[in-house]
Amino acid sequence: MMLEDLPTPCLVLDRGILRRNLRGMAANLRRLNVPLRPHMKTAKSIDVARLAIEGQPGGITVSTLAEAAYFAGHGITDILYAVGITPQKLDQVAKLNAAGAQVILITDDPETASAIAACSHLARTLIEIDSGEERGGVSPDSALLLELAVRLGRNLAGVMTHAGHSYEGRGVHEMARIAEVERTTVTRAAERLRAAGFRADTVSAGSSPTVRHAEHFDGVTELRAGVYMFGDLFQAEIETHGLDAIAVTVLASVIGRRPGRILIDAGGLALSKDRSTQAAPIDYGFGLALDIAGRPVYGKATVRRAYQEHGVIEFDSGYPIDLPIGGKLRIAPNHTCMTAAAHDRYFVVDGNQQVAAVWQRVNGW
Repeated sequence: MMLEDLPTPCLVLDRGILRRNLRGMAANLRRLNVPLRPHMKTAKSIDVARLAIEGQPGGITVSTLAEAAYFAGHGITDILYAVGITPQKLDQVAKLNAAGAQVILITDDPETASAIAACSHLARTLIEIDSGEERGGVSPDSALLLELAVRLGRNLAGVMTHAGHSYEGRGVHEMARIAEVERTTVTRAAERLRAAGFRADTVSAGSSPTVRHAEHFDGVTELRAGVYMFGDLFQAEIETHGLDAIAVTVLASVIGRRPGRILIDAGGLALSKDRSTQAAPIDYGFGLALDIAGRPVYGKATVRRAYQEHGVIEFDSGYPIDLPIGGKLRIAPNHTCMTAAAHDRYFVVDGNQQVAAVWQRVNGW
């Protein structure tokens, strides 16, 4: 089967680029001398996970309990659920762990910590630390840190943080600075817990940009990153990787032609409406148009408008539109996590247009 034969829109994954991205991260981890707990919230695929954990201790990170159940069902049991747990979900976690999983939780809430401690099954839990994003987590210097430790009791396993604000950084030096703040913040929290007599065996940190650009992560026991596997236009803009590292694209068909633009059957649902590159040096609209082979032969032709099932690609002068109705092309995404979310499978290629495999994804919560 060839890409030309596929129904559109659909998700295309270049396995060769994926493997190259994984090798690049592995080299970076050797430099940092910290193991990776890869985040599967983007890939949501056991086939990708098996490649990502090769040579690593074997643990993964997830963002939904549906992912946790899916990966546990495929034999990956060491799982960090890196979203604040609610008491109502603890029974679901207990069932997974009773069946052989080892789901690790995070919290920054005292009442939730008490609910975790009241569970009949031990649930290893990390206290979430705010290292600057101001999304979730507690200050490493707050009284709440020690209160959470007391309430968690024997469930306390350490601390974790995520420097999501690294996405706002620009340039290698700025990313390295954010990474150092991330590192010092979470290690300070761990040291404070230990000084107070609590265990902090796990010190977890990371994002694709900070893991890529950090000078070191001394004191951190594991790193988490995920989007590095697939890449996207925004990560290329903030120098996490190059444009040639984008492994996932959306295959679309031409459904209309007008002077200087074409209409495709991939809109906001297939591409997402993430506009992260709007604040970056190059605004790629809702995605960059590539030919069916994945080459940027149309210059900076971008999806400038995205309706639910329609996308409008505008071409620069000098790039003739040679695609007929029904012709196919690929769109590189702004934010691959969001783009992949509406799709249930990957059509896998290896640097060409022949479909070598179909890999399923898990969606939902």
